[in-house]
Amino acid sequence: MIDARGLSCPMPVVMVQKAVQSDAPATLEVLLDNPCSVENVTRFATNSGYKVEVHPADEDEYRLVLTKQ
Repeated sequence: MIDARGLSCPMPVVMVQKAVQSDAPATLEVLLDNPCSVENVTRFATNSGYKVEVHPADEDEYRLVLTKQ
């Protein structure tokens, strides 16, 4: 799980990119609190071959579930 709450772009994307490149996980959860980061991580993950599910967690918090396709 990657907790990128409190971080602004591009850091959440960089964190996900490092995890994908080093481990190539089948699934990965990402916690975010910035709608712009949700869009950017979703775009990166989709382009990297992952299906992305966005689940609002709390007010202004999101849990993304990335699943390798």
